[in-house]
Amino acid sequence: MNHIFKTKFNAACFVLIPACIGINYLGKLFASVLKLPLWLDSIGTCIGAVLGGPVIGAICGAANNLIYGFTTGDAITLIYALTSLCIGVAVGIMARLGQMKSLKGAVLTACAGGFTAVAVSTPLNILFWGGTTGNVWGDAVFAWSQASAMPVVLGSLLDEIVVDVPDKLITLLITYAIVKGLPRKLTSLYDVNEEIERLD
Repeated sequence: MNHIFKTKFNAACFVLIPACIGINYLGKLFASVLKLPLWLDSIGTCIGAVLGGPVIGAICGAANNLIYGFTTGDAITLIYALTSLCIGVAVGIMARLGQMKSLKGAVLTACAGGFTAVAVSTPLNILFWGGTTGNVWGDAVFAWSQASAMPVVLGSLLDEIVVDVPDKLITLLITYAIVKGLPRKLTSLYDVNEEIERLD
């Protein structure tokens, strides 16, 4: 278990981080321009987390939100840097536990990432936006919940679940396919288990 947060800060990681941030940036921009019912802003975060572990995942996630927010003037994105950071940590932990080695494990990792996003974002939604997410599908669910006289907390929770869980499922399946297709020579550059075996 002591290897979960162990990180190789080598040249490969310093190349991986900006590449993953770029993937996140393009995914978010793509979803925003086309007004998709998904975020698509954490594919790079998840790739970084699976290859480099939770620390690299956290850096990729938080940095993407900060860069996107400052370059586009999107203050909402800045606030959710915390969510992206936590998604990176959750996915990285699941990957270090071996869950990203199979399709079933990737689905479990998607659930972990999705519900982490829900748990972190729901309070932020309530605090800053009255419970909405800014996503068309999610906010339609929120509007329905309020018309049905549900508590704001429950409505905001449903709003997040409708968006984040499917988004993370698609994101982790894409991540699984990408990482699975990478050559072993490349993925071994991020492997911390080899170092641990030598220490034993």
